[in-house]
Amino acid sequence: MEFRSRRMAWLLIPLFFIGSIGIVSERHGDGEKGSCGLRFSLSFPAERSAAALDGRMLLMISADGSNEPRFQINDGPNTQLIFGVDVEGLKPGELAVFDHDVFGYPLKSIAQIPPGEYWVQGLLNRYETFHRSDGHTVKLPMDRDEGQQWNRKPGNLYSKPVKIAIDPRRNDVITIALDQEIPPIPDPPETKYIKHVRIESKLLSEFWGRPMYLGAHVLVPEGFDEHPEARYPLIIFHGHFPYTFGGFRETPPDPNLKPDYSERFRLSGYNRIVEEQAYEFYKYWVAKDTPRFLIIEIQHANPYYDDSYAVNSANLGPYGDAITYELIPYIEKKFRGIGQGWARFLYGGSTGGWEALAAQVFYPDEYNGCWAACPDPIDFRAYTIVNIYEHKNAYYAESRWKRTPRPGRRNYLGEVSCTLEETNHRELVLGTKSRSGDQYDIWEAVYSPVGEDGYPKRIWNKLTGEIDPEVAAYWRENYDLRFILERDWKTLGSKLRGKIHIYCGDMDNYYLNNAVYLMEEFLESTKDPYYEGEVDYGDRAEHCWNGDHTRPNYLSRLRYHQMHIPKIMERIKKSAPPGADVTSWRY
Repeated sequence: MEFRSRRMAWLLIPLFFIGSIGIVSERHGDGEKGSCGLRFSLSFPAERSAAALDGRMLLMISADGSNEPRFQINDGPNTQLIFGVDVEGLKPGELAVFDHDVFGYPLKSIAQIPPGEYWVQGLLNRYETFHRSDGHTVKLPMDRDEGQQWNRKPGNLYSKPVKIAIDPRRNDVITIALDQEIPPIPDPPETKYIKHVRIESKLLSEFWGRPMYLGAHVLVPEGFDEHPEARYPLIIFHGHFPYTFGGFRETPPDPNLKPDYSERFRLSGYNRIVEEQAYEFYKYWVAKDTPRFLIIEIQHANPYYDDSYAVNSANLGPYGDAITYELIPYIEKKFRGIGQGWARFLYGGSTGGWEALAAQVFYPDEYNGCWAACPDPIDFRAYTIVNIYEHKNAYYAESRWKRTPRPGRRNYLGEVSCTLEETNHRELVLGTKSRSGDQYDIWEAVYSPVGEDGYPKRIWNKLTGEIDPEVAAYWRENYDLRFILERDWKTLGSKLRGKIHIYCGDMDNYYLNNAVYLMEEFLESTKDPYYEGEVDYGDRAEHCWNGDHTRPNYLSRLRYHQMHIPKIMERIKKSAPPGADVTSWRY
């Protein structure tokens, strides 16, 4: 059950604006506090939309003026404040009102804000209406080529940040006009090596009741135009929404690039390292001895997230079938792929790691090997730090005398920067009904059955953490990869022999190694046949460790292709069927 205010979280009140922000002070008698308290009233002018709009209205308040508040909301200790309300049919000039009952993160109420000067900003994440083939009508934030980033989504309305004095003890009404609109994103350029494709998916369009598209960025091999007789194996590099094919640069690093600082890797000049490794990959790609492959990165952003997890889902539709049976054959035909299961391979990390393994499991004959790094939970007995089958509450380990919060993120020393409850409450502010566009909500959207209201059934109460065992049972039968492998090994084992390779750091930031341990226990116990694959761990390695023991994590994560193409070649030598084309692409 989602959080709901004790009364309506938004009100519609006519108002005329002068400028983008204003303050009205309401005095009561001799100045004592009134019953309403501090309020924020957000609206958009008719110049931005003459039509009424649906969406999630967000109010952000920051004590840090170094950047816009919309770019300062995160799970870490430096996050700023955000509050959210749903709006439906909000007309130009009408108000979405934020009072002390509106739920926020990390402070639960604007009444808790210490008096002071703050930067204030509003934003409307716009929703569209979908009439799905299952009979449900839902309102969701459609991706607009930005990868489900609410603070960068083209068409979203927002206000410029304004510094104002805030005092929750006063009965001020602070009015904000969303008089700005995020512009469209230009199409990525094509080069000799990088091509872009986009198709309308018949399967997805039927499900969503409107045209839906799949895309991909295709890296074609050196000599592609000079060797029209060649037919190429295909590699799918799974991961989050890609604007273009990432990590490939045909020119040396920019000598004038100003070094940045990576908080994640505690490293200065990481932007230059990224450009250096991208150029190194280009040199590897065009080298004489490099095998010639097609490599693709898929665009499958959807109304819930920046990708679909590449499987069929009751809430997202048949993305697994659409990718495997519509998009990939289209690419292979257009770019001269071999077009057979033995010549298709998968790798990726994090979300991409789960997708690589899941696609291999659900489509065992269509792919000939997966290399899954730091995969999202592949055994729901370790759904990050939660056993959804045995624990009663996701946020707390409960006993008779105490409640211990479950951690959400750690570093390699085990230092915790957020709890699981904090992460989920941030998502709840960003969107109700699994609509935050963020991590736990997309897992819910992919894995859960459809609720009576047409939205995903909650695996747990987003506010309290109470787990729903019926939803957990559905997850186990349909998406718990370890459970599915163990349940179906008699039929799957012979099809997956030698195809499963999993890598994870033993200090993964999100505790993803726990599920890998459980998966390894099963895989190493397999018989008739033995799985003949690999599970490996990086000592003290954080998230995105991908099997490279010779380089630090910040480098190895930029070298998936150089690492795994040689492994794929070995797999081809061992498994290509008699008469297979193993020569036309080896020029």
